Amino acid sequence: MIVSRDHIFKDGELKDKVILVTGANRGFGLAITMDLSKAGATVIMLGRDLGSLEYAYDAVVDAGYNEPILYPLDLEGATPENYQELQDNVLEKFDKLDGLIHNAAILGAQMPIEQYDIKLWYSTLQINLSAPFMLTQFLIPALVKSEDARILFLSSSVGREARAYWGAYSVSKFGIEGFAKTLSEELEKTNISVNTVDPGKLRTEMRRTAYPAEDSSTVPMPEEKSAAIVYLLSNLSPKMNGEQLTIVD
Repeated sequence: MIVSRDHIFKDGELKDKVILVTGANRGFGLAITMDLSKAGATVIMLGRDLGSLEYAYDAVVDAGYNEPILYPLDLEGATPENYQELQDNVLEKFDKLDGLIHNAAILGAQMPIEQYDIKLWYSTLQINLSAPFMLTQFLIPALVKSEDARILFLSSSVGREARAYWGAYSVSKFGIEGFAKTLSEELEKTNISVNTVDPGKLRTEMRRTAYPAEDSSTVPMPEEKSAAIVYLLSNLSPKMNGEQLTIVD
């Protein structure tokens, strides 16, 4: 299903909503955070590096948007105890969670499977697939307390159609698609909807690494597409579940 990137949201469209964004400190995650905050949501900015989180926080506050919450957490090394602490903090401070956006991911390496570094394979699968599983599992108790909770998993075209040499990244995104579909079936009778979103081309550091010869001036900036995420978290969008969404280029 195609999602337009041209949503024009109003200030306060997401007022009183609490939304957690992983990888919120840079790239598409920061663009999403900026727009969600502008729309009135309280964003829990989860990222590995506190310094870059603080820089992103300043960007949101300096723009005059709703003040976010910083939550440093290394998804590669996070333990069940870390996720339990996050759950406790969310429930204690907000008593609910209205949205969960799984944006954080690493590219890994683009090389043949027979040459793929095993340690890098484990790291990529841990950050891109296992961490979203654990984070989701521990945050479901907070999500069920929302009247309209929405989980979005950021996916990729290489997670829907196989492409040679994309290795662990492609496998992790195929895993995300399967995980999201399974979860959507399990939660279909609840107030939680689950969908995947392929954002399409984005002018990010990850894409520059993946396509070094590409003319980046032809690729949309993250902030040109982040309004689509606001729409998908807003009550203005239909309540979809188990869908594969794609933001139009």
